[in-house]
Amino acid sequence: MKEIILCKYGEIALKGLNKSSFESTLVKNVKRRLRRFGKFDYWRSQSTLYISPLEDSIDMDEVLEAVGKIFGIVKMYKALEVDKTMEAILGDTLDYLADALEDAQTFKVEAKRADKKFPHKSPEICAELGHVILEKFPHLSVDVHEPDVTVFVEIREKHAFVNAMKFDGAGGLPIGTSGRGMLLLSGGIDSPVAGYMLAKRGMQIQAIHFEAPPYTSERARLKVEKLAEEISEYCGDIAFHCVPFTDIQVAIRDNCPEELFTIIMRRLMMEIAQRICERENCSCLITGESLGQVASQTMGAIVCTDAACRMPVFRPCIGMDKSEIVEIARKIDTFDTSILPYEDCCTVFTPKHPRTRPVLQDVIDGQNQFDFEPMIAEAVENTKFKLIRCGERTVNL
Repeated sequence: MKEIILCKYGEIALKGLNKSSFESTLVKNVKRRLRRFGKFDYWRSQSTLYISPLEDSIDMDEVLEAVGKIFGIVKMYKALEVDKTMEAILGDTLDYLADALEDAQTFKVEAKRADKKFPHKSPEICAELGHVILEKFPHLSVDVHEPDVTVFVEIREKHAFVNAMKFDGAGGLPIGTSGRGMLLLSGGIDSPVAGYMLAKRGMQIQAIHFEAPPYTSERARLKVEKLAEEISEYCGDIAFHCVPFTDIQVAIRDNCPEELFTIIMRRLMMEIAQRICERENCSCLITGESLGQVASQTMGAIVCTDAACRMPVFRPCIGMDKSEIVEIARKIDTFDTSILPYEDCCTVFTPKHPRTRPVLQDVIDGQNQFDFEPMIAEAVENTKFKLIRCGERTVNL
C-alpha cells in the first residue's frame, strides 16, 4: 500500500488531435516541478495523470501543494494504491478514509472498472465498501445525490485506487503551450497578478525590471526579485532581466515636458523591453495596467504608449478594479511583498500635473527633443540577467 496523487485535466481534454501535445507538456512541467522532492513514477490514462512516489521519505502533502500550483490540472485526488482484490479494498482502506469521513454526515461510493476482468462489478463494489464504511463509521448515512464525501474506487490493470479527498488544481493550460511573453514587473500589486494570469493561459513568462539607483534602493530591486520568486511557484522558472534606467530618467527630466514625463518613460521602457524580447524570442509584452487606475493608464496614455510598440501588449488586468486584483494577489501570496515600502523607478520624477489626455503627436515631439537611442542601446547592453528557479527562495528582505 502507498499513497499516490491523481491529477485530472481541465481544458486539455478538449484539445482534440492536439491533446497528446498538451499532455506531454504538462507531464514535463510536473516532472520538472517535483524533481526537488525525490523520484516518482508517472503514467497517463483517460485524462488522468498518476503520480506515484518511489521513495518512502517523500512528503506527499508537500507534493500535493506543489502540484496544486501547476497549470493544466483542474482537480487532484490523494488516493491509496492497494492490491486489486476485494479483501484489500474492504480491509486496507478504512483507516485511510478516516480523515475524510470522521467529520462528514453523509457519503456515497462510486466505482469504476477500467479492468473489466475484475470479478466484481461496480454496483457490487459500491455496496460492499459502503456496508463496511457504515459499520466502521456508524454516524454516517448514505446520500447518493448530495453527499458530504464521495468515496471513489478505481480498478486499473495492476492495482486498485481508493480515495475520498478531492482538491482544486490551478486550472488553465500547461506552461509552454502558448508561447513566450515578457512581463514588465514593477514592485506593485498589479504586475505579478498579470504575469500569473498569462501563465495560466499557458504562456512561458520572462520578467523585466527597470531600476534607477540611487533614486531607487537595492531593497527595491530585491523586492521585485522576491515577487518573481513568488510567482515562479505558478509560472515555473523565470528569466529575470534588470535594466539600468537612471541615465534615461535623468535625461527625460532634463529634456522633455514635465507633464509628459511618465508617458515618455513608459514608451522608452517598451522600446527596451521589445529589444530584449527580440533577443529572447518573446512574442509579446505583458503589463499590469488597469484602465483609469493612474494617470499613465488612461485610454489616451495607453494609446500613446502602444504607438511605440511593434508587438502585442497584453493587459490581463485592464478591466479589473483594485479589489479584484488584490484578491488574486492574496491568493498567489504576492500581496504582502508588493506592499513593502520600497518604491520602484516609476515613482521617480513623477510630474505634479501629468497629462491624462495626451495627444500622440505632442508626446512624439516631446520625446524627440532628445536623442535617446544611444542610451537605449547602452541600457539593453548593460541589462543584468538572473534565472529564478521555481521552488528556490534566495531573497531575504
